[in-house]
Amino acid sequence: MKRLVIFGNTYQQSNINTVLRLLDYLRQQGIGVAVEQEYMRFLSGKQYIGLPTFDASQVPDADMALSLGGDGTFLTTAMWVSRQGMPILGINLGHLGYLTAGNLDENSSLIDDVLAGNYRIEERTMLQASCDAVRIDHPWALNEIAVLRHDTSSMLDMHTLLRGRELTTYRGDGLIVSTPTGSTAYNLSVGGPILEPTTSCLVLSPISAHSLTMRPLVVRDDSEIAICTHSRAPQYEVSIDGEVTLCPTGSTLTIGRAPYCARVIQLKTNNFASTLRQKLLWGTDKL
Repeated sequence: MKRLVIFGNTYQQSNINTVLRLLDYLRQQGIGVAVEQEYMRFLSGKQYIGLPTFDASQVPDADMALSLGGDGTFLTTAMWVSRQGMPILGINLGHLGYLTAGNLDENSSLIDDVLAGNYRIEERTMLQASCDAVRIDHPWALNEIAVLRHDTSSMLDMHTLLRGRELTTYRGDGLIVSTPTGSTAYNLSVGGPILEPTTSCLVLSPISAHSLTMRPLVVRDDSEIAICTHSRAPQYEVSIDGEVTLCPTGSTLTIGRAPYCARVIQLKTNNFASTLRQKLLWGTDKL
C-alpha cells in the first residue's frame, strides 16, 4: 500500500489526538496520506501543515480510503469514493460504528493488520435515485433511500411500480427502500428484516402504514422501483442516506441499483454473525 485518502468526522474534538497519532504512524510506515480539506481544517495540527489536501468532489487516486468516525462518516465516504472502486476502511471513533471494521484503542492491531494485507473486501450494493421533477445532487446511497412527509401530518399515497408493473399504493408516513447493508439502519427501526450485507436483494419497508396488510417486501437488487407520491402537502422529502431533497407532490422517484458497489474492508476475523452479537446484542439477555 502506497497512498491513502482520509475522511473524518468534524464534531469529535476528543479524538483529535488519536487521529494525529494515526497520521504520524502512517507517515512512519512510508504511506502517502491526503486529507479531505474540511477535515484537515478541523484537525488544525500545525505539524501536519505539509500534508496534501483534496476537495471531496475530486478525490485523488489512492489504494484505500480511511473513514474516521462513525456510520455517518462511513456513508459520506462511500458516496465520494465508491465510483472509483476504492476500498473503504472504517475506523470507529463514534458510538456504534456498525459499518466500521474496528476501533483504535491501545490494544487494537487494526492498522497493522490492514497494512499487512490481513483483510478481505466485501462488495455492497448501492442505490441511485432520480426524480422526474427536480435534480438530485447526490443520488447515491449505501444504506437507504426513503420517501418521507415534509412539514405536515397528512399521509402520503405512494403509488409504486416494481420492474414496470404495478405493485401497490402505500399509504402512511413514508416508504424505505433499503440495501442489505442498510437493513440494520432505518429499515430495522420500522420493523424490516435484517439481511446479510452481501446478499443480492433490496427491502421495501413502509413507515407507519395505514393498512395491516402492508409488510416489508424483499425483492431482487436488479429491480427498478418507481414511486409516484401524492399528498395534501405541496412537497415531500426524499432522504438519501440522510441527505434530503424536496420533491413536488405528484412527481415520480425512480430507484435502482447503482452501476458500482461500495467496497468495504473487513478484517478476516470479522463476520456477519459476530457483528450481530457484538454490536446489535443479537440474542442477548442483558438488555
